[in-house]
Amino acid sequence: MSLLSRLSLAPVLLVAALSTTATRAADAPTVPDTLKQRIAACTACHGEHGEGTPESGFFPRLAGKPAGYLARQIRNFRDGLRKYAPMEYTVRGLTPDYMHEIAGYFAAQQVPYQRSPGPQVTDAILHRGQVLATEGDPARKVPACAACHGERLTGVQPDIPGLVGLPYDYISAQLGAWRTRTRAMVAPDCMATVVSRLSDADITAVSAWLSTREVPADAHAQPPGSVTPPLACGVLGAKEATR
Repeated sequence: MSLLSRLSLAPVLLVAALSTTATRAADAPTVPDTLKQRIAACTACHGEHGEGTPESGFFPRLAGKPAGYLARQIRNFRDGLRKYAPMEYTVRGLTPDYMHEIAGYFAAQQVPYQRSPGPQVTDAILHRGQVLATEGDPARKVPACAACHGERLTGVQPDIPGLVGLPYDYISAQLGAWRTRTRAMVAPDCMATVVSRLSDADITAVSAWLSTREVPADAHAQPPGSVTPPLACGVLGAKEATR
């Protein structure tokens, strides 16, 4: 074919290619731009209403948690402070407004709690966990979980999460993540400091007790200002936090 013939054929081929592309685009399914569709990546693991998957003991409940806490965790995954590849990938391109929209959706969900299988531990271990959760260990500068998460351990608005109703595997894994720095906060990282003062047995004990505790009738997070943390930043004295 001569050069002239090829040049004369080029516009025809271009039109045909554009027509094919347009046809394919027209045939492609339309994805509805709804919040339900946009959070499909979240609900695939955490449940349609953020109820979690208690049978697996891995994906935590999001429903009813304070919106400020949920938005902060999304941001921490995006910024690399929390490590879990699927979550890091999912939230990589989210804008702050989008993060707050997602957090607001799950915070507003009110669905029943489902209990996960509890660990097989002794009564002595459960008692140690109860002491740590409700009284702490002053000799080791470990505050009670209830000192920050509320006396019902259901969290405090706007950004302290509830601990009741979470699976044992999830709680113990998160405490371990604070220890290994695969979960972190911007400084001062008070949870990392507290966990560094817990033994492996303590982590087992407090995780076991929290996971087997009955969810109270009112599982809502307590209102803002209802809890006065015993020390600065929730767990440490101001002087110690700056050392």
